[in-house]
Amino acid sequence: MRIPRSLVLLLAVAALVASIGYFWRNRVDSGQNAKGGPRSGGKVVVTYRSEPGSFNRYVAPRVAEDLIARLIHATLVRVDRTTGQVEPRLAREWSTSPDGLTWVFTLEKGITFSDGVPFTAADVVFSFRALYDPAVKSALGSSLLIGGEQMKVRALDAHTVSIVLPKSYAPGISLLDALPILPEHKLRAALDAGAFADAWGVTTAVSEMAGLGPFVIKEYRPGQRLAFGRNPRFWKRDESGRVLPYLDELELQFTPEQNAEVLRLQAGEADLMTDRVRFEDLASLQDLAKQGRVTLHTAGVSIGPDMLWFNLDPAAKSAQGRAWLQHDELRHAISRAVSRTTIVNTVFLGEAVEIAGPITPGHGEWFLRDLPLPAFDPADAVRRLASIGLKDRNGDGLLDDQRGKTASFSILTPKGNSIRERSVDIIQEQVRKIGLKVDVVALDGGAVRTALGEGNYDAIYYAVEADSLDPGRHLDFWLSSRPMHFWHPSQPTPSTTWEARIDQLMTQQSTTVDHAERLRLFAEVQRLFAEHEPVVYFAAPKVIVATSARVGGVKAALFAPNVLWNAEKLFIQASADSRR
Repeated sequence: MRIPRSLVLLLAVAALVASIGYFWRNRVDSGQNAKGGPRSGGKVVVTYRSEPGSFNRYVAPRVAEDLIARLIHATLVRVDRTTGQVEPRLAREWSTSPDGLTWVFTLEKGITFSDGVPFTAADVVFSFRALYDPAVKSALGSSLLIGGEQMKVRALDAHTVSIVLPKSYAPGISLLDALPILPEHKLRAALDAGAFADAWGVTTAVSEMAGLGPFVIKEYRPGQRLAFGRNPRFWKRDESGRVLPYLDELELQFTPEQNAEVLRLQAGEADLMTDRVRFEDLASLQDLAKQGRVTLHTAGVSIGPDMLWFNLDPAAKSAQGRAWLQHDELRHAISRAVSRTTIVNTVFLGEAVEIAGPITPGHGEWFLRDLPLPAFDPADAVRRLASIGLKDRNGDGLLDDQRGKTASFSILTPKGNSIRERSVDIIQEQVRKIGLKVDVVALDGGAVRTALGEGNYDAIYYAVEADSLDPGRHLDFWLSSRPMHFWHPSQPTPSTTWEARIDQLMTQQSTTVDHAERLRLFAEVQRLFAEHEPVVYFAAPKVIVATSARVGGVKAALFAPNVLWNAEKLFIQASADSRR
């Protein structure tokens, strides 16, 4: 039988289409798209220990809200957390005046919010209005003041914005990385009515929210999960012009207990943990890495190390009858009585460095390398305590004050964090050897923060996440008038001459544009800090993040969110299904 020529042609075309389809499917299954880049699609599961108190980042400053904002919103510029470089985001380009005070941003055109409404300069102006509205009382707003003053923002046209800084600011526009741009059409009514602080709570229907980020919220089940889906209107593309994000879904599964997080990652039930690797888990995770089931990413040395600080408010009840509790020599003695080497080797299994202050090698050029470490010298510690009247007066092995009362104090620390608990146990044990009695009180994190806010404590062992390597971005810690000046926050005027000097130095450091001068000024700050040691530091661990080997596109950063800061570039690796 003779087959018609037209049918032969049709069969050939069908075979070609089938072969192309087979090739395409196999390219996708191998973790690549047809152009050779990361494949699109798939879902990443993240275990997460914190639940949001709000979906409004402006009124809720915690880490969960910050992560959510980075997933569903976008900023004018973004700081690459692995290089520190400012890169375009909603603003595709910008220019500045010679004095560095006026910045003009040209916005991307053709962008829409996830609900389809166009993004314009009016949304930027609205976002700053909400940020600085006194009725909102935004914690984010207070961190985006420069010298205590607001930035002035106006729209020059629909796609051009002018931002005027109140004074010279050395970190420049990097601070805009913290500000998610919100939709005026969704939130203006709430702001006008004085109800912005209550807008977008966790009970808000997800359909009522809109953003410019790579993902949208699909579902929130308290105590269970927060699910995100791809924002089909996200405008960013990768280097080859492909639409981002690569993933279809990203899901946070609330897992309050860290042991459970590790077990789920090890079992292949999760792709990423909320936090960096605990060092007691490192050996087992290294074994899984050898098997090709887990990938370990080392970002560098932490820039947010654990710290021990005392309540140095002269009016604090804790110091009544215990003036020695606020004396420099007490902190110097503890710093010399505790072996940093022991903490590095015992708590961090050698995966840490000994430090003398808040600036670690992870800060790069800001780290003062010639600042000497306090020597481990218990005998010197005893001499220092004797100089402030603490001696063993009754031979019981404990130091007494001049009234004969045992010198003791308590350290509060959040429970459930094994690294901090083990560290503070070593501190307790080693200062006991020089005669100081220490009670360790483990509380939930909220109770510790309440005690700090009320000034009702002796000492606290805790840590705070930094979000930039530049010290000029962390004036809340350095300036005596700021709320995160932990040992004595929100001082009307500096209570000590050295704090007044640090205030002066940090104000100069954050406003000069001469980089070499900034380095010099900050070196003096670090030396002054070490001289008085208001906070005692012992070790800075390496930041190691574990992910399932399924996950590609990871750029691990030193600060949170260590991986999800760049969630739009995550993708599912080759042969992913065999490792799930």
